[in-house]
Amino acid sequence: MQQLISKYMLYKKSFKKSFLALFFGVLNIILLSHSFAAETQPKAVWYRYYDQGVANISSSITPAHIRHGYEALDINMQVIRRAHPYNAEKDLQQAGARAQQAQRYEQNARLKRAYSNSTVATNKKNEHLASIKKQISTQQARLKLLQNDRIILKRQEIEHFRKGTTVPIELKQAIQYNSENINQTKNNITNLQNSYRKTQTFYDDIIHRLQSLE
Repeated sequence: MQQLISKYMLYKKSFKKSFLALFFGVLNIILLSHSFAAETQPKAVWYRYYDQGVANISSSITPAHIRHGYEALDINMQVIRRAHPYNAEKDLQQAGARAQQAQRYEQNARLKRAYSNSTVATNKKNEHLASIKKQISTQQARLKLLQNDRIILKRQEIEHFRKGTTVPIELKQAIQYNSENINQTKNNITNLQNSYRKTQTFYDDIIHRLQSLE
């Protein structure tokens, strides 16, 4: 029995050593493969640009490289990548477009914060238009009353003319005041109608932009 136990313990130690040896062997292979892959990836050592056909090489990128465009070379002077020349005019044109795009992004962000979505904006639009419509109706009703008052006042004035009597100063002032109120009310209606159209266009643009973001 003692011999069996001794053999078992020897087998266990032998198996443990074999397993550890296999494990570390596999680990070494993995590490070596990663190291080999990293070493095989080409690294830029030199940077070359051409100025009127003349090659200029340096170990770093200078403004001249950027201006003319350059090639990145490995240790064997093989091209591993190319960079196009910097075009200041093109970049300036694109800068304007980028600024407009950034401004539009900011505007869209503000719209999202203010209205969340097109449904909320549509409800706001309807509320504002309904309010302006109500004001227009009020002004139109006021205009109608003023015009009716004018008819009465003018009849009184004509009656004085017919009788050949002097038109009272109070009547003249009432006619003048009525005329001024009519003109002011008409202006109010025109301004409200313009405001209605502007509000409609304003919200239509917002709704369209929000819908494009949804």
